[in-house]
Formats: sequence, C-alpha cells, structure tokens
Amino acid sequence: MATDEKAISIKHSNLYAMKLQLPQYNGKDNLVMVLVVLPVALIVNSLFFGTQYFRSGAFFLYATSVTCLGFTIFFIACGLIAVSLKKHYPHERQLIKRISIVIATFLLMSGLFMYFLFKGYEAVGFFGVKFHETGFIWSYFAMGITNIFLTLLMEGIARYRDWKASMQETEKINAAYKQSQLNGLKSQVNPHFLFNSLNSLSSLIQEDEEKAEKFLDEMSKVYRYMLRNEEEQLVTLETELKFLSAYLHLLTARYGNGLQVKFDITETQKNTLLAPLTLQVIIENAFTQNIISKASPLVVEITEGENGNLIVKNNIQPKAVTDTLDFEAGLDNLVKKYELLGKPIIINDNHGAQRIINIPLITNKEEAMI
Repeated sequence: MATDEKAISIKHSNLYAMKLQLPQYNGKDNLVMVLVVLPVALIVNSLFFGTQYFRSGAFFLYATSVTCLGFTIFFIACGLIAVSLKKHYPHERQLIKRISIVIATFLLMSGLFMYFLFKGYEAVGFFGVKFHETGFIWSYFAMGITNIFLTLLMEGIARYRDWKASMQETEKINAAYKQSQLNGLKSQVNPHFLFNSLNSLSSLIQEDEEKAEKFLDEMSKVYRYMLRNEEEQLVTLETELKFLSAYLHLLTARYGNGLQVKFDITETQKNTLLAPLTLQVIIENAFTQNIISKASPLVVEITEGENGNLIVKNNIQPKAVTDTLDFEAGLDNLVKKYELLGKPIIINDNHGAQRIINIPLITNKEEAMI
C-alpha cells in the first residue's frame, strides 16, 4: 500500500513539474532571464530613482527585489508572446514581420509595465518615492534598448539552434548515406576464384592428399575471414596480413613460382588500420590483368611508404585478353570505399613497367569520416 502511495505521489510530482514547464523560444530562455533580470533592474532603478536608490540599504534591497520580481514576470510574459508569434509566423519570409511585431509589442508592454511599477511605488508611499517623468523616460529608454537587444539575441540563439540541429541532421543523413554506399561496396566472393580454388583442390586430392588437406584448411581460413569481416569497416594490418598468408597459399598452389609476393613491413605499422580485404583485392586485380609464368613471374612488393602509408607495387605484363570485362571493378570499388572513409587511394601507372598503389593507413577509427 505504501509503495502504491509513493508511486502516485511521484506521478503527481511529475505531472506538476510538467505543468510548470513554460514554452521555450530557443531553449535558453531561463538562462538568459537569470543573467539579465538583475542587471536590468539595477540600471532601470538607478535611472528612475537617481541618488535616492543608493542612500538607504533597506530601500536599495526593497526596490531591487520588487523590480527583479516584476521583471521576471514581465520576461516570462514576453516569452509566451514571442513563442505564440513564432508559431503564428513560422516561415523564413515572415521573419522581419515577426521581429517587428515582437519589438513593437514589447516596447508597448515595457512602457505600461514600468509606468504601473513606479506608480505603485508612489502609491505605497514607501520611502517617500514620487513618480517623475524625467526618470521614467530615461528608464524607459534603457528598457527599450534592452528589449530590442534581447529580442535580436533570442532570435539569434533560436536560429543558431535550428541551424545546428539542421547540420547535425544533415551529418546523420550523410553518414547513413555513406554507410549504405560502403555496405553496397562490400567485397563479394569472386566466383571465378572459388571455381579455380575448387579445381586446384580437386587436382591436389588426386596428386597429394596431404597437400590437399593443407589447401582445404587454408581455403577455409580465407572464406571464414571474408564472411567474418563482411560487416567490419576497418581491421588491423596484422589481421589482414595473416589472412593474406592463407590467401597466398591458395594462389601458390595454382600459380607456383609464377606469383611472388614480398613484404617489408615494421611491427609498429602492423597496428594501423585499413579496410578488410584491401590487399586481397589489389593482388587479385594484379594477377587477373597480368601474365603469370615461371619465366616471367608476377612480382608484388608490399612495403612501408615514407609517410607511413602502405605501398603496393607490381610489374606490368598485361594479358592479351582478360578473363572478364570488368576486371577493374574490384579495385574501383576499393577506391570508392577509401574515398568514403576520407582516405583516398592513389594509383600510379605512369612508371611504364610498374604499377604503384599508395594505400593510406589509419591510426585510429576516429580518423575515418564515418
């Protein structure tokens, strides 16, 4: 029973808090009110009361407290009106009209509010306060300038908040779009490679069962890596090299010494990141386009560049006819993937007998744009 009563009490408290929640023009209304009420009250009182305002500590505290309370109520009322007008004139083309109406309304309200406030002091007769027009005009002038400044300030904050929200939404949309593009560029198992691997396995089974078993083990590692990393955006270079070792075992069974892959990579560099299957795509592209034979081996060198990037080189000995018309599709997809990550790959074919591919390595995931 006590638990039920406590739950009801909490519910009522939440409902009460919701009722006290006033409409907000830009989300910073309460903060601005807290910051400006006391300074404005001090300025307005100083202009209206003159030296009398500072002669008595009791009068100073009394007048300041009453004026601050009055300005707080006035600020809340102005906020409600501003929110209402913003809903009534929500479009960009109505901005000047809305601000003009807001300023005119607030100036009229300020005059009426201050007139009744200072007349109230005179009516109460506390400390012998008398209403005088000169003090009222100067205080109203200061209040008018404050009103115009605060109106423009609040509108500026509101527009900045809307702009920031729009930018965040745009960034989310762009990130989602890029991620969908990346997903569309995920490396797929090459059916030609799978077919050739199975042919190689079939031949090995007939020739050497032990080698066939080793080949099957490495083949399972290759396809396990491909499936496991299909959803990964980045992997370490060390992980990619371990996979590449299994992948090259399959290629060696097929091409023998006709394909030679050389590595020169430091231990430090192995901790950097790159897109999964990057090296597999580049090597596959190389042996798809070029002649491979014992007499003219295809040599692929993977080394560390001067700026910490990864450099992949291979000699060019093009085939007369390629196996497939879209032999560059895999490499093109890889290039697009790195562009989406904000780390473009540079391919240089201007060295005549050699292709050089510069792969940017990523030190941490925050470097990527997604």
